[in-house]
Amino acid sequence: MNTRHSIVAAVTALVLLTTAGCAVTRGQESVGAYVDDTAITTAIKARYVESAAVDTLSIKVETLKGTVMLSGFAKDQAEKNSAESLAWKVGGVKAVKNEIAVRP
Repeated sequence: MNTRHSIVAAVTALVLLTTAGCAVTRGQESVGAYVDDTAITTAIKARYVESAAVDTLSIKVETLKGTVMLSGFAKDQAEKNSAESLAWKVGGVKAVKNEIAVRP
């Protein structure tokens, strides 16, 4: 039963990877750039999960050609600043656009 679960997980991962690759063929960016951007986004989200200063579920992270766009809502200015600071610490980040709104 455990082997079957592993096979299903592998097939699911393969389908997700090949489906994501299809979006790249539209000409927005190369496959390599898409993979780099995905790695940057994932690394930033991982830092948010590890940090007590940032609510992972309230902040959205998107990356295009090394430029990171942060959006969503922060409870205060300190959380907004922490989210941006953590994003800058990830390798490959060329710019960070912090559009996070602070809740009143």
